[in-house]
Amino acid sequence: MKLGTRQAVYAAILGDILVAVTKGVASIITGSSSMLSEAIHSLVDTGNECLLIYGMKRSTRLPDRAHPFGYGRELYFWSFIVALLIFSLGAGAAFYEGITHLMAPNPIEHPLVNYVVLTLSLLIQMASWFVALRTVHASKGKQSYWQAMTQSKDPPQFIVLLEDSAAIVGILIALVGTWASVRFHEPRCDGIASLLIGTVLAAVSIVLARESKGLLIGERADPVLQQSIVEHAKKIPGIITINGIVTTQLSPQAVVAALSVEFDHDLRVIQVEKIVEELEVAIRKVHPEVTALFVKPQSSLGYLNAHRRYFGEPTPGMSIPL
Repeated sequence: MKLGTRQAVYAAILGDILVAVTKGVASIITGSSSMLSEAIHSLVDTGNECLLIYGMKRSTRLPDRAHPFGYGRELYFWSFIVALLIFSLGAGAAFYEGITHLMAPNPIEHPLVNYVVLTLSLLIQMASWFVALRTVHASKGKQSYWQAMTQSKDPPQFIVLLEDSAAIVGILIALVGTWASVRFHEPRCDGIASLLIGTVLAAVSIVLARESKGLLIGERADPVLQQSIVEHAKKIPGIITINGIVTTQLSPQAVVAALSVEFDHDLRVIQVEKIVEELEVAIRKVHPEVTALFVKPQSSLGYLNAHRRYFGEPTPGMSIPL
């Protein structure tokens, strides 16, 4: 796990603990529904980030007989659990508070407490947000932030950024809800604010669940890495054709790759073995994240026939199953 990702998660935990306690005390003093929703939101975020740290640690365990490729996908599993918790606990509590407050509205007491607490919370949350943003910015390259998030193989990185972004939006909504409740003497505005906070959290949880699910069930590695593997294989003497490549991401730093390769027909078995070993060394020197490389000797015709039989006509330029 990258150091920057760990720093972003730890910064988020510290910020959310401070914010959750502050908001919780303020909600008791003021009776604000949106403030209570925000306190629950921050508490859920704190628990989520602790789960991410747990997932990071579990994912680094060494392979064993039961899990020969290691435990890297534990990180993706816990990332998916985090998305579910944001929806069930964060959004669910916010919707409940909002509906309850609309059905039995109570005026906000001591609104100044809300303003002070929400402003302090906003400053703390923005500090955490900048740490997460800096981490994503350092790794995204020329991609947009949305592309970096949807193509990232490191869920904690974008989970923290999205959680902090949702927290900032939620605080702003709570500020507007408090102001509207006091300004127009309409306590239902506070309940509406809580419903809006729930909507934001639900949207974030859906995005996170979708991205985490793709990695959990087995997502291909970066196409640039796939192409690099193919290019390195083409340079090895004795290899005639690269028929296809399949990769799967096991963790942010672990990839399994399989190549269908046609060797020179005059080679002996021992020569093929040496070529495969040379190929493995060459690829791992450039891409140490390729923890396992499987090479399948196969003629181009045999490969195409097998592909047509099981998958239909291959599309030029695609990563084709072996």
